[in-house]
Amino acid sequence: MLLPQEIIRRKRDGHTLDAADITAFVNAMSSGAITDGQIAAFAMAVYFNGMKRDEAVALTLAMRDSGDILDWSDLPGPAVDKHSTGGVGDNVSLMLAPIAAACGAYVPMISGRGLGHTGGTLDKMDSIPGYRSQPDNALFRKVVREVGCAIIGQTANLAPADKRFYSIRDVTATVESIPLITASILSKKLSAGLNALVLDVKSGNGAFMARNRDAVALAESIVAVAQGAGLTTTALLTDMNEPLALAAGNAVEVKNAVDFLTGDKRDVRLEAVTLALVAEMLVSAKLASNHKAALEKARDALHSGKAAETFGRMVAGLGGPTDFVSRAGHHLPTAPVIHEVKAPQTGHVASVDTRAIGVAIVTLGGGRIRPQDPIDHAVGVTALQPIGARMEEGEPIALVHARSHDDAVAAVQVIEAAYGFSERKPRTINPVFRRIGA
Repeated sequence: MLLPQEIIRRKRDGHTLDAADITAFVNAMSSGAITDGQIAAFAMAVYFNGMKRDEAVALTLAMRDSGDILDWSDLPGPAVDKHSTGGVGDNVSLMLAPIAAACGAYVPMISGRGLGHTGGTLDKMDSIPGYRSQPDNALFRKVVREVGCAIIGQTANLAPADKRFYSIRDVTATVESIPLITASILSKKLSAGLNALVLDVKSGNGAFMARNRDAVALAESIVAVAQGAGLTTTALLTDMNEPLALAAGNAVEVKNAVDFLTGDKRDVRLEAVTLALVAEMLVSAKLASNHKAALEKARDALHSGKAAETFGRMVAGLGGPTDFVSRAGHHLPTAPVIHEVKAPQTGHVASVDTRAIGVAIVTLGGGRIRPQDPIDHAVGVTALQPIGARMEEGEPIALVHARSHDDAVAAVQVIEAAYGFSERKPRTINPVFRRIGA
């Protein structure tokens, strides 16, 4: 076995690493035999020099094998999941899991925390009082079997090497590496024992992959590595040139998701992306014969209220309030200060600097600068006006939810600057624009 610093040097100098060396480095990550600095150096070397497919497969499998691998073969239906590469206002998982479960799928969703300027599904679920986002395996299995879905975080025994690697990448500017994103996503999903996986790969100014060609490269990488590891996987490319939901934060996105499931309010773009991904899951899991039939099945589960009921049962099963769906506004934390962001001129919303909005939420306390930083679940932004909306000067284009007046004022300035206006209404863009897979 090479010394850790020699493995780092070889990758720094552009060499191809052997599977045995990659496995040894990952094992040292898990055991604590190497430092955060060495892991950060390895991540940076991969960021600049990349990895070949076989290296990425080896890294993925080594991180998967660093902990337990779940077995869902005793379930009466297929275990299937979805993963998003991250965006702003991307709360799709909260609706997707119960919709798919209401259609007969089993969704053991192992999610991550916020990464960089993007929100994390796990942080959103942690805003629900009593919700156990990191249960033991027995409770996880119980809820998946009885409810059909469970959204949890990585336990100490599921891909522990990735858990450490993930937090270091977040604060060392190495998030955007395609092989590292690939291995991080797939190690968790492979450890979850899935029958099929669907990816939501974001592209646009709020995504880690701002350019379409980079998003395509990432999707192709994940699909290829997943197939190499034996997991049926497809990917949809979706637009992140504006927040997906009209809310961004943690508790505010949970409230948005409940409103979506109950039919109180459904953001148009959010609905299009969510249902397209559910349909892809149902086809991959052989619960629908084609995309059209899958969409009809998903819409029925949503509009009938079955998905909302499933979400409520999942929350209660994992320790949350039994009346959460009907009283989400009562249970979720709220920020004490709310300020309007006013349109600086009359016209149509023509552009949104989505990354800037994500960064504003981090600075409000809704994200992390360091891995150990606590999250303020109450802060965020709501009533975000979408591209194409007609605004009069002085009308609110968003509401900032903050812990203090000063924090609110600073965020208002950032979000106002993030919006661009034009006299002419911009062309509507389909938020789902490409599929990659078999």
